[in-house]
Amino acid sequence: MTDREADLSRKTTETDVRIRLALDGKGECTVNTRIGFFDHMLTLFAVHGLFDLEVQAEGDRHVDDHHTVEDVGIVLGEAIGKALGEKRGIRRYGTSILPMDETLAMVCLDLSGRSVCQFDAPLSGKIGTFDAELIEECFIAISHGGAFTLHAKIFYGRNRHHVAEALFKAFGRALDEATRIDPRIDGVPSSKGRLV
Repeated sequence: MTDREADLSRKTTETDVRIRLALDGKGECTVNTRIGFFDHMLTLFAVHGLFDLEVQAEGDRHVDDHHTVEDVGIVLGEAIGKALGEKRGIRRYGTSILPMDETLAMVCLDLSGRSVCQFDAPLSGKIGTFDAELIEECFIAISHGGAFTLHAKIFYGRNRHHVAEALFKAFGRALDEATRIDPRIDGVPSSKGRLV
């Protein structure tokens, strides 16, 4: 593995999650959470962010999908943090404003070492059999696991599937921008000389 890859696992009484992530990838991914819609969203994140991603997860889906989605989010965030290492030379900030048919989404990131998630999207009810409110839980978990600031907003949109899809695509593109190495940056991108 290079310095910008991570291979992490998390096992609890509720879930068993393993994620491999390469930041400098080609968008190749294999995702199996046993939740079809969530697999689709994670695939969009990887493809549009050009990350190589492997996700294997099993959870207590006889209860519901909440624990699986949340724990995958936590491990994905942790994998992003580990793959970034000391964050030397990264751009740190990333923003993507992305259209998906009638929907317009924005995701802004600061890989600051501070976990903050501001989520403003009209997601409730079901997308197929998937609880749409779990999209917010996923982004909160990613932000917490990776210790970075994440703002996600839908300016407008009617179709829940399009809203969720736009958010995950925008997240991938914003993270790609924020994690890129800028040869002009010596050390970490902070006037303090460190991130947190």
